[in-house]
Amino acid sequence: MNRKIGIIGGSGLDDPSLFDISRDVTMNTPYGEPSSSLREGSIGGVPVALMARHGRQHTIPPTQVNYRANLWALKEAGCTHVLASTAVGSLREEIERGDLVIPDQFIDFTRSRALSFFEAFEPGKPMHVAMADPFDAGLRRALAEELAALGYRFHDGGTVVTIEGPRFSTRAESRMFRAWGADIINMSVATEAIMANELGIPYAAIAMSTDYDSWKEDDAVTWEAILAVAHANAEKVLELFRRVIPKIG
Repeated sequence: MNRKIGIIGGSGLDDPSLFDISRDVTMNTPYGEPSSSLREGSIGGVPVALMARHGRQHTIPPTQVNYRANLWALKEAGCTHVLASTAVGSLREEIERGDLVIPDQFIDFTRSRALSFFEAFEPGKPMHVAMADPFDAGLRRALAEELAALGYRFHDGGTVVTIEGPRFSTRAESRMFRAWGADIINMSVATEAIMANELGIPYAAIAMSTDYDSWKEDDAVTWEAILAVAHANAEKVLELFRRVIPKIG
């Protein structure tokens, strides 16, 4: 199978030194400009293309990210699979700071962003994409196997709730998300998963737990704390991608 892996880098991994870059490619899409150019190269002989979700200098807030353009650009560049990294808050005591999570479900709590490529239907052809299992099982399994082999602490499965941002949750909201059954929280993954599924691209995310959101009264979330843990965990995620990408089939 001809493979090309799209990588979406999030907080702490906007511009990782994953591979020797062979070229920068500027993509035009029907949905406007993507967050960044694509940096293309290879890992273990497999071609890869890196997109910085928030821009190379992390200048794009979560709601202003052009998710449709980003996923469209990766598909147009020939990407057959997409792996994303993301910083998340933990909504569970057992998901500790520094833990990695491979989500298998999402709750979309966004309000102000484009949520579909389908702005109109062709006559007699409504498009309602199934989303019961939004994260690709094969990619998730590959991530779990490599994480186990590396000996990193991780959680195989979990529900991520995606909020609008850029503000963090109130304590009441954080407690509500816990009551809903969410395990982690962020500001991007549900939207990306929707777009990937609509385009028919297998998508999975590796989430880095950086904080306890707002539900823990003695442990309030701050951006500085998030960055500190994300940067500390970045090398783990980079090593995971280096190992798993050659095995994706």
